[in-house]
Parts: sequence; structure tokens; C-alpha cells
Amino acid sequence: MKDTVFSADQVFDGDRLGPGWLVVEGGRVAAIERSRPRGRSVVDLGPGTIAPGFVDLQVNGGDGIMLNDAPTVETLERMAAAHAGLGATAILPTLITDTPAQTSATMAAVRDAVAAGVPGIAGLHLEGPHLSLARKGAHDPALIRPMTDRDLSELIAAAAHLPRLKVTVAPENVTLAQITALAAAGVAVSLGHTDASHDTCRDAAGAGARMATHLFNAMSQLGNREPGLVGAALGAGGLSAGLIADGIHVHPATIRAALAAKCGPGRIFLVSDAMAPAGTSITRFALNGRDILRRDGRLTLADGTLAGADLDLAGALRVMTRAVGLALDRALAMATCIPAEVAGLGDRHGSLWPGRRADFIHLGPDLRLRGVWRGGAPVSLATPAGCA
Repeated sequence: MKDTVFSADQVFDGDRLGPGWLVVEGGRVAAIERSRPRGRSVVDLGPGTIAPGFVDLQVNGGDGIMLNDAPTVETLERMAAAHAGLGATAILPTLITDTPAQTSATMAAVRDAVAAGVPGIAGLHLEGPHLSLARKGAHDPALIRPMTDRDLSELIAAAAHLPRLKVTVAPENVTLAQITALAAAGVAVSLGHTDASHDTCRDAAGAGARMATHLFNAMSQLGNREPGLVGAALGAGGLSAGLIADGIHVHPATIRAALAAKCGPGRIFLVSDAMAPAGTSITRFALNGRDILRRDGRLTLADGTLAGADLDLAGALRVMTRAVGLALDRALAMATCIPAEVAGLGDRHGSLWPGRRADFIHLGPDLRLRGVWRGGAPVSLATPAGCA
């Protein structure tokens, strides 16, 4: 099959940012040439950067709907298409705290979507219901509850049929034995929506938790005598942490300090925490029967509580490079290869190595999305979030 060569000012392959030409053959990456290929026609995309498609591990909705509204294959198809149009070619659709029946239906729908080959669905993220009431955020307090043996069994069974299952829990509502059992079954356990102490969070990490959900938000904070989950997420090398970089959820100066403080090998990566408005111009929607308003780059409940983010990852890149001052290659890694590797998806997503599916994006010099390709085929662009 004839190959196609794409060019821009530079290419980020998931490791290196520099001049290059992306060669695609049969929907897969054939090579990245560091000098102009001779004797082949080139598709010149214009100024800017070619990079892997974004990998977003926290996507609650899109195309005007929430996963909670109707956990079906059709909903997942719509969400994945909307986020592909925003540059995220691999997502973990995320269910916000809901009923046991809705949670079970969601796991079944994602399993069916994966089996049907719905592009872009890389697994599932369950954000709750085993969270802390003290740090519930926009989650419905009536639905928050401890993890039972039945919950544990259902999660372990689901993990066997999904490419990746991520579960956000608070140590207050799960046991260390449950965390260990989930981790042993291949579940990516993330700590979040918790008021737990630093030592309790470190114990959870020791039991098998490997991530923290939306760093600084809905968690015990870093204090002079009690470091909280923030201190554990930054100081424990075994924990990686998602970050909502919209300039609203976390101040750019705080992001800068967190990046400097983070102990490895765990890393900080970008998430959108996108809700129903992603890829649309709608200004309000409902979550568990409560109205959420979209205004001035924020999504809030009526009382002003932040409810997800009005963000796409291209917007997050602009915040990271302009307001935080991060180099472009580091910011791109936080939206591509790092989340892929942290979630155990690095063999399929987040880089442009030869043999990988040709899921890539073109960003202009202003870091606004100019084009998206999935399997080497162009994807229609969606309406970007209005926050950055």
C-alpha cells in the first residue's frame, strides 16, 4: 500500500521534538524521517507541530451528553468522536458516582464498545462511588458509599474484560486489602475525593494505589504539619497524578511548584475532566438531576462548586507553556506518552513509533488544533472548549 508523508515545522514522537517527516502506510506509522524523504510526495500541513493524539484518562462527557445520562455503546461512540475532534484519540470515559445499577450498566457498555472496536475507547474510569463525603465536590452525596465485597468482585471481573479499568477511591471508604486485590487484578487504583491523612494515603500507595485524581482538587491539602494526599502524591515516587491545567482548578504557580517537587518515577499528566459541553456550544446540562452552568470557562453547580472542567487538552497545553512556562516537549509528553504509560496503554497509544496506529494531531504555532488523524484518516474537528 502506498505511503503518505506528512510534514510540519517539527514532529514530537513521544520522546523527541524536532524536525521530521511522518510516514504513514496502511493506517500505521511506518517511520519518522529526520531528513526530507526523496522521491515521495509530501502533504505539507503548514507551520506547527505533529504529535501523537492526546490520551485523556478523565472524560465524563462530550457532544452534549454525560456518560451518566445513558451508559450505552451509542453514548460512548458519540463521546469518543467528540473528543477525537478535540485531539484526544484515546480516552477513558469516566462515570461520576452513580447507582450500583448504573455502574454495572456502564461496565457492560464499555466492554461491548471495546468488543465492537469503537475507536478511541481505551477502557473505563470509575470516579466513585467509594469516595469521601468531606471531599465530595460535585458528586452526589446520596450515592457515595463504602466498597462492598460484591463491588470488589464486580470490579475484578470487569477488569478481565477491559483494556484498562481505572477506579478512583478514597481510603476512607475502601480497605487496604481491597486496594491490594484490585491492583493484583490489573485495576489502576487512583486516590481522590479524600480527606485522608498523608500517612493513610502513603499506606494506600503501599497497598497498590498508583495514581491521584486531579491533583490539588477534592483532596486533603499540603499543610505544614499534615501533608495530606497532595504531599503523598508529590512525595511518593509510586504515585502519578492527573492535573486539570485550565488555570482555574490549579493556579499556574502551584503547577510550577508541583512539577518541581514531584518525586519519580511517578509523574504528573494532563486530564481534561471534560463534561457534556465538550465539542459543543451548549451552556448548561444536568448531572444526577442537578443543573450545571457553563460560563467564563467554568462549569459550576448553582452554589458555585466546580463540576468538571470546560477544557480540552490543546487548551491545557497552552496553559502549561504560556502561564506555567513549561517547554513544549514536556507539555506534549504530559498529554500523550505519560498518561498512556501511567495507565498501562503505552503499547498502543501516546507515541508515533513505527508499527503503531497512525493517530496523530497537527497543532499550529499558537498550539491550537489544526487537524486530527485516526488510523491515518482525517477526523472532523469539534468546537473547542472556551477556557484557554
